[in-house]
Amino acid sequence: MIRTEHLEIDGVPLLATLEPGRAGIGLLALHGAVEGGTAQLAETVARRCGATSLVFTQPGAAVPVHIPSRRMAVDHCALLRAFLERVPLTVSLHGHLRDQASHPLYLGGGNRAAALVLARELAVLEPRFKIVTDLDEIPAGLRGLHSRNPVNLTRLAGVQVELPLPARTTGASNDPPQPVVEALVAGVRQLARTLPVPGVTD
Repeated sequence: MIRTEHLEIDGVPLLATLEPGRAGIGLLALHGAVEGGTAQLAETVARRCGATSLVFTQPGAAVPVHIPSRRMAVDHCALLRAFLERVPLTVSLHGHLRDQASHPLYLGGGNRAAALVLARELAVLEPRFKIVTDLDEIPAGLRGLHSRNPVNLTRLAGVQVELPLPARTTGASNDPPQPVVEALVAGVRQLARTLPVPGVTD
């Protein structure tokens, strides 16, 4: 059953939406209001894999606010607590506008083994998108390594996927491109088989 929660973080009104799946990998979109396509991508991939998704949006906000990821790990968000207790590993989806010539997908986060597993499945998107796992090649602000970043708060930590605009939106729409959806679905399923993480199946 889908659950929602209204809350404020740093004075910004937010809506958190949790869609529980079977226990296993969780798809997270912390900045669904400001990083177009990430909310839709998290929900779509989670449903396809039977995984859990947690999405934060700012309904009605004329100018949505970007809250740093580490500031999103608040104790007063009941759905974030439920998400972190439910899933052992997180795939957190973000958007970036860096290096728009090569359209890199940066795979950061604390679980480097999981990042490499995910990268192998995302490689089908090359050469349209460049898959980057080397932390030295990822801009410092996009590495997702802060200890309070929610991607690192689950038992096995997780992978922070930073997507360029063409990898998360289609034209003027926030609908994610189908090839990216399919690659992420394959990646989440492979993570479940490789780690293994129970509860995510084909």
